[in-house]
Amino acid sequence: MPKSMDQLRRDAKALKKAYEARDREALRRVEAHPPRADGRPLRHADFLQVIARENGFESWPRLAWAEETIGLDRAAKLQRLKIALAHGQIRRAERLLADTPHLAEGHFGLQCALYDRAAVAAVLAEDPGAAVRLAGPRRPILHLAFSKWIHARPELEADMLAVAEMLVAHGADVNDGYARPGGDGHLLSALYGAIGQADNMALGRWLLERGANPDDGESLYHATELGHHEGLRMLLAAGADPRGTNALLRALDFDDAEAVRMLLAAGADVEEFNGEKVGGEAPTVIPALHQAARRMCGPEVVSLLLEAGADPLREFAGATAWGYARVYGNRELAGAIEAHHGALPLSRDEALLAAAAEGRDSPGQYVDPARLPPAYRHLLREIVHMPDKLDHMRRLVALGLEYDAPDAEGLTPVQVAGWSGLPEAMGYFLSLKPDLSHVNGYGGTLLSTIVHGSENCPERAGRDYLACLELALDQGVALPRGVIEGAGEPEVAAFLADWAAAHPGQVVQGDAA
Repeated sequence: MPKSMDQLRRDAKALKKAYEARDREALRRVEAHPPRADGRPLRHADFLQVIARENGFESWPRLAWAEETIGLDRAAKLQRLKIALAHGQIRRAERLLADTPHLAEGHFGLQCALYDRAAVAAVLAEDPGAAVRLAGPRRPILHLAFSKWIHARPELEADMLAVAEMLVAHGADVNDGYARPGGDGHLLSALYGAIGQADNMALGRWLLERGANPDDGESLYHATELGHHEGLRMLLAAGADPRGTNALLRALDFDDAEAVRMLLAAGADVEEFNGEKVGGEAPTVIPALHQAARRMCGPEVVSLLLEAGADPLREFAGATAWGYARVYGNRELAGAIEAHHGALPLSRDEALLAAAAEGRDSPGQYVDPARLPPAYRHLLREIVHMPDKLDHMRRLVALGLEYDAPDAEGLTPVQVAGWSGLPEAMGYFLSLKPDLSHVNGYGGTLLSTIVHGSENCPERAGRDYLACLELALDQGVALPRGVIEGAGEPEVAAFLADWAAAHPGQVVQGDAA
């Protein structure tokens, strides 16, 4: 049963009291849902905000409005359905709709996201302005574009496109977008929603045919992540310019020679800006060869980059591409550079790191992490997801690299291992006693990061998330009810529910873990 508003208010008072007493769990909850960023002391209203966000609402006023207008139980279900459709949590969406078949009734944005052709037609016949009016924080065409319901109901493709036609016929803009909360004002477009988020090629093609701008700053980059090239081909055929998008560097993340070839042919720059923070510094330029080195790209990709004019002698964050290749253990790239320029010098620290990559121990020798070039400061976190790197990581730890240091996004090696579904690597880092209460820059801790990876890691199909969850829970981390309810993968959700039944004392309220 959902809590009443009075109960939620009491929860806020209790949270405030615990927070002021510096209770560890209360501190974690506030850090996971920060109510303000100005550094001023928190007030009662701020703790109400935390409670609202833990219950899936943007703010306490939105929660209160929902309770007054449609009832808290229905409002909470609507919030869960919105999240499920946007994140592709098909099992959760189906369960919500089975429990409450008319849940989307009266919510035009959700009716669009569910491709309810008849309902959309009925609403627009009575109120044509609904096509362009905000339905929550987004307009209806964005609810449609970001919905992943097509993967549950592919037979509704014609209805989906009919809904799109009706919205545009009543004034909706195919180039509509919304500003990411807390972002820089850059709009996330409908095209990005369809191609980059929903992997909905039918809707993406429809939007492009009707004038959607392929240079929206997001779609091309995320089209490289889909595991196929259909979206990339569509965008390039529509005239997308890869320069300045970081799409080439993202294709290198997957050693995707075909995508690299397509992007280079379209004018991608081999020394493209990637917007990434390195070693905690400001975003900077990363040459393509450095990216290829740290992503362990093979000979085909390396040849493509060298033929496109990539400079193997250029430095990035204190390291040459040669140094990068040696330190990361990319023999293909190191060999290609050596063939062109001969062996280049390495610093003492680079030589020790290269020895670790090549399988050689360096007993009695250490590096000072604080004095490493920014390029190598988060080396453990960079390689943890790669195959056959466990012994390499052990040698790096023996050299003195920090095994629990968060990167610029606040991710630690153990969290990356969990997100990647790699229990052996995760178990190794757990044996080093990392901080299990650490909250990363995305608001997640170890448990919720594993769950997120089970739904979003590109290689998730071949990974073992249940083993990672068991490792974390065996360490005694709390299991929030919100994490159980929000798990989108059926096996993960069932595992967490079974664990909660067997270990009720480990279950807590809230969403973050």
